[in-house]
Amino acid sequence: MASIFTRIVKGEIPCHRIAEDDRYLAFLDINPLKPGHTLVIPKTEVDQLFDLDDRTLGGIMPFAKEVARKIKAVVPCARIGVTVIGLEVPHAHIHLIPIDGMHDMEFSRAKLKMDATELSALADLIRQA
Repeated sequence: MASIFTRIVKGEIPCHRIAEDDRYLAFLDINPLKPGHTLVIPKTEVDQLFDLDDRTLGGIMPFAKEVARKIKAVVPCARIGVTVIGLEVPHAHIHLIPIDGMHDMEFSRAKLKMDATELSALADLIRQA
């Protein structure tokens, strides 16, 4: 069965896209730790990041770098934190999170509640950055 991320890639489930090319997709997390919390995924469904082929693994960070630059241009923060946890969905993914301190990356914290209108507006701003 395809992961939820594969279904997003195929357009079966909507998302708030930030950036996309033939190999990668970046979209806003619908349960963010901070506004602008973005997921970067390879379009190829592979469970764990380090199981990606070398070409895909080598390309994901430059793709994520450009996405992070756009997020930082729009969302006030000290930096963009990066983490790979990958327990929630069996599809390799990187979290890009606007942060002002380490506490902003604590996944045990309550997630923000942002409605679709807020997410859509934020995604538009980030795409345009």
